[in-house]
Amino acid sequence: MSDTMRAVTYERYGDPEVLSVTEMPRPKVGPGEILVRVRSASVNPVDWKIMAGGLDAMMDAIFPVVPGWDVAGVVEEVGIDAPEFAAGDEVIAYARKDVVHGGTFAEFVTVPVRCAARRPASASWNEAAGLPLAGLTAYQVLTRLGVEKGSTVLVHGASGGVGRMGVQIARDLGARVIGTASEKNHDMLRELGAEPVTYGDGLADRVKELAPEGVDVVADFVGGVVDVTTAVLAEGGRHGSIADPDVLKAGGQWMWVRPDADDLAHLSQMVDDGRLRVDVAETFPFEKARDAFDLSREGHTSGKIVVVVSE
Repeated sequence: MSDTMRAVTYERYGDPEVLSVTEMPRPKVGPGEILVRVRSASVNPVDWKIMAGGLDAMMDAIFPVVPGWDVAGVVEEVGIDAPEFAAGDEVIAYARKDVVHGGTFAEFVTVPVRCAARRPASASWNEAAGLPLAGLTAYQVLTRLGVEKGSTVLVHGASGGVGRMGVQIARDLGARVIGTASEKNHDMLRELGAEPVTYGDGLADRVKELAPEGVDVVADFVGGVVDVTTAVLAEGGRHGSIADPDVLKAGGQWMWVRPDADDLAHLSQMVDDGRLRVDVAETFPFEKARDAFDLSREGHTSGKIVVVVSE
């Protein structure tokens, strides 16, 4: 095997114009890690926010950076003390590391075993690649907020990549779900089991019409909606946001997603059981990764954006 690989990289912070396909050393496989030959990797908003320097105060970047945290692929090599996997296993991962450097938009990526799970057998490679970050975000927010059978849940941004998984997961937990979205996405939300409401002026009143006694849990996946959240929350209700630190001032939780192999395995099983679907909006060839980032930044796609690294 060659000691180099092709990778999408950037040498400095900036917009997608800084991305290029280059040759990089194939990563070394450390203890507790697996080397994955990448089949597909999905784009998440955090990828281009990091690329723009948005997390520089939080995470160190080692240039050149290979972006990307979502991956689906095949185990090529197993490091020392990684008995969970063997070469040839088909896996998915939310492959976040402690520094920003060796990401998933490459022919190979190393993944700590704490981040990886078996690929859902019923999903395509592209669908599988779209599951980890969005699915884990939705699952961890909802379970940390105590969603259970009989809960009434409001999902802000219900038609987005995280939101539509949140709707399905909340329904699977036995909750009634109200989801905010533009009218063009209302039929899709009904199909997933949510009661849709249009966002914008008057949103709190529209939610109160559906839930006069308030909602038990609010999951905010868009930001800027704290006032609406507090207006519709029932007494003793819980709320959290992945996008707005101001939620802390209103008694809520500001959340981020953690790599968790057990949670990811649960989501993979949900997919195989037909309880969770991953919608892929667009796919791009490896050489067009910059276009995939541009499309994600526009923020108008309904479903995941995936880069096909190898067939």
